[in-house]
Amino acid sequence: MSNISINLYHLYPDAMNLYGDYGNVLALVKRCEWRGFDVVVTHVKQGDSVDFNAADIILMGGGQDRSQQVIAHDLKQRECALKEAIEQGVCALTVCGAYQLFGHYFRTKEGLELPGIGVFDVHTEGSDDRMIGNTLIDCYSFMTPVDRALLFRGSKLRKLELVGFENHSGKTYLQEDVTPFGKVIKGYGNDGASQHEGCRYKNAFGTYLHGPLLPKNPWFADYLIVLALRRKYGENIEVIELDNSMEAAAFYGAKKRALTAKTTHI
Repeated sequence: MSNISINLYHLYPDAMNLYGDYGNVLALVKRCEWRGFDVVVTHVKQGDSVDFNAADIILMGGGQDRSQQVIAHDLKQRECALKEAIEQGVCALTVCGAYQLFGHYFRTKEGLELPGIGVFDVHTEGSDDRMIGNTLIDCYSFMTPVDRALLFRGSKLRKLELVGFENHSGKTYLQEDVTPFGKVIKGYGNDGASQHEGCRYKNAFGTYLHGPLLPKNPWFADYLIVLALRRKYGENIEVIELDNSMEAAAFYGAKKRALTAKTTHI
């Protein structure tokens, strides 16, 4: 057993898991294990009683509108506990439908309004536009100097780009003071017009990037791990760099597809 451990809470794995989003769980688990860290994964389903104060990282994937309707009420019951955890600096990664429900609301194009929990100061409106395709974003401009120093220190990393796959008709609108996750280089992002993708509040991230996101973007997977460990053990925690040659090949393959793809609304 290691002296270092991470508690990972995976919300609604049975309902919110599109386009390989479970790969985000696997990526975090393996990258911790390769470093000798213990990981305890708690799968949180509807009605389960859990203590989010014990969580270090919270993950929730995407789902179709029907799946979001199924879990929305249960998620709403957890609003206070989740918001308290996020305020305390717990890391969270929410993808697509989860991102929408971590905002104030998602109104489908049929007019059905699903209440969110308001972690992010955003809202989402359904549309007739289907935004689909491989995506490339750049997160550099929206990282703080402290973040950049942390990410580039002793690392071979040169850019803060992310690749992913988006497929959504919901258009997410950020309030004026909300920090986007990244700038769209290729793809549609939050609404197909703003050139912004996702958002961030404290250590919680919302994004439309499926893929799964983390296996092809190891710097961001490690960033979540480092944020979680620094919160739990202090800023002197050391995380060794791994051999990312396979992950880099996957990243550049996806980047090439994104840059050469013909993306249109369908």
